[in-house]
Amino acid sequence: MAKDRQLTQEPEEELSSGDSLKLDLYFWLQALVMALVTLILLFTFVGRIIGVDGSSMYPTLHDRDMLLLQSVGYTPRQGDVVVLTKAFRDVDGPIVKRVIAVGGQTVDIDYAAGTVSVDGEVLDEPYINEAMLPPSYANQTHIEVPEGSIFVMGDNRNHSSDSRDVALGVIDERYVLGRAVCVLLPFQHFGLIPEGEQTA
Repeated sequence: MAKDRQLTQEPEEELSSGDSLKLDLYFWLQALVMALVTLILLFTFVGRIIGVDGSSMYPTLHDRDMLLLQSVGYTPRQGDVVVLTKAFRDVDGPIVKRVIAVGGQTVDIDYAAGTVSVDGEVLDEPYINEAMLPPSYANQTHIEVPEGSIFVMGDNRNHSSDSRDVALGVIDERYVLGRAVCVLLPFQHFGLIPEGEQTA
């Protein structure tokens, strides 16, 4: 009887090649949509992508590098490379600089020695491009950074308008868009961005 029942059962229908292709495409499309939604949420609420304009952060960053930023929950720290939204001179768009000091710290710049000191301690700065010279703009050499602000400089010191410039000065932390975590493009520059020294 069981044998007769097996013989009378209809065989399961197999998917045609066209239906199989449609099913595969549906699953691939679903995966692609989920990936795009995840990326959009990630860049909207966690980080974002910003392009570098200019050479003020050379050799750490290059003109037209694309950076991944950490935005949500970020508090500026000494040594971080940050992106700022503060309007300054004829700069059109975000500004990328390195945090030299945060609120409560004191910065002293000695152009004769080519050094930057924070709270009396000379920073070890292997990332700067060349020996620092006095800039052409009106600049300050002794700065006490107020709470809630940061003092920033470019790694390419001789070609950077930054917090030394009295026209920009210290930056309110509310202008910080986020920390530059890594270079995404071009591929030959891909990698994490090294942090600078932090004083005790």
